[in-house]
Amino acid sequence: MMKRIIAATLGLSALLSTAVAQQPVKIGFITTLSGPIGYVGVDMRDVFQLAVDLEGGKLGGVPVQLIVEDDGLKPGQGKQIADKMLKSDGIKLFSGIIFSNVLAATVPDILDAGAIYVSANAAPSTFAGKECHKNYYVVSWQNDNLHESAGQNATSLDYKRAYILAPNYQAGKDALAGFKRFFKGEIIGETYTRIDQTDYAPEMAQIRAAKPDVVFHFHPGGLGIAFARQYQQAGLLGTIPMVVPSPSLDTTILKAIGEAAIGTNSSTHWHVDFDNPANQKFLAAWVKKFGPDRTPTYYAGQAYDTALAIGAALKATGGEFSDTGRFRTAMLKADFESIRGPFKFNNNQHPIQDWYATAVEKAPDGKPFIKTGAKILTSHGDAYAKDCKL
Repeated sequence: MMKRIIAATLGLSALLSTAVAQQPVKIGFITTLSGPIGYVGVDMRDVFQLAVDLEGGKLGGVPVQLIVEDDGLKPGQGKQIADKMLKSDGIKLFSGIIFSNVLAATVPDILDAGAIYVSANAAPSTFAGKECHKNYYVVSWQNDNLHESAGQNATSLDYKRAYILAPNYQAGKDALAGFKRFFKGEIIGETYTRIDQTDYAPEMAQIRAAKPDVVFHFHPGGLGIAFARQYQQAGLLGTIPMVVPSPSLDTTILKAIGEAAIGTNSSTHWHVDFDNPANQKFLAAWVKKFGPDRTPTYYAGQAYDTALAIGAALKATGGEFSDTGRFRTAMLKADFESIRGPFKFNNNQHPIQDWYATAVEKAPDGKPFIKTGAKILTSHGDAYAKDCKL
């Protein structure tokens, strides 16, 4: 009788353990879904969910639940969402923030609560050096890297005199610092625009007066569309070429400005034309889910890689977060097949990766498209890793 009771008790315990194990890991996905940059958040949310759906509701074999909230590009709103997710929803794993000012207001509370943040986009310099944190990971890039690649690209294209512009917030400051770090020519003009600016007439006049060899600008999403259109309307496009980072010329921006973008030089860590098995698998899944007319932005590409990186760590830990050290060990192995090719984490838990020149060309059907060219930076890390003492 006692044996049957013990067996029944053990059986119930096993069932309860299985039930607990099957509870999905909640991932708090705070992103921007509204306003002129909203399409970026939609791409990131949709592709992250795609990665989950491809595994039947799992990442790395662990059931997960994606909980998405719109920060509205408001730092205070992002902070409030994180507080709710931490205290009310008991979430221990976060991702999704697009803008560095939102990240700066939100992520410290996440880290102070002992939770984990894995960035699929924003990666300000302020979190990459002395203030690096063991529970903070970046799969996209460190902010400066985007613009270092543009600076190297402008140097390789033999431009000598540059006028540079970016919005006046942390990512904009990182943008201009990154470009200047790798551009070997002279900076003859430097302007910070407003983060909510839509009229760039004064800047167009300043560029015209300065007569640079090239213009570098960092304006993501709707800001980039407005800037590019007004640059064309001001008659500058045919006289002063632009070398830009990928946020200033993603596939959505290209569709909006059309043939006016032909000849524009850019740079990126990933593009849809990358020829590797992981990328081909991703694109096939994307087309099956969203159709051939919706082209993934590079934001989608790095968000997909972020989901894969989290999945690899969940697989190794079984989704257990009581010991974040185990998750960290697993995460830093980067045991996933990145769609961008070679990828590993630096000592500050930011990427080391390759960067490529791209240019807008005209396809046989007459439509403009972005074509990947030569590699311009190999196994490139960031300037702040040396100050990180993890």
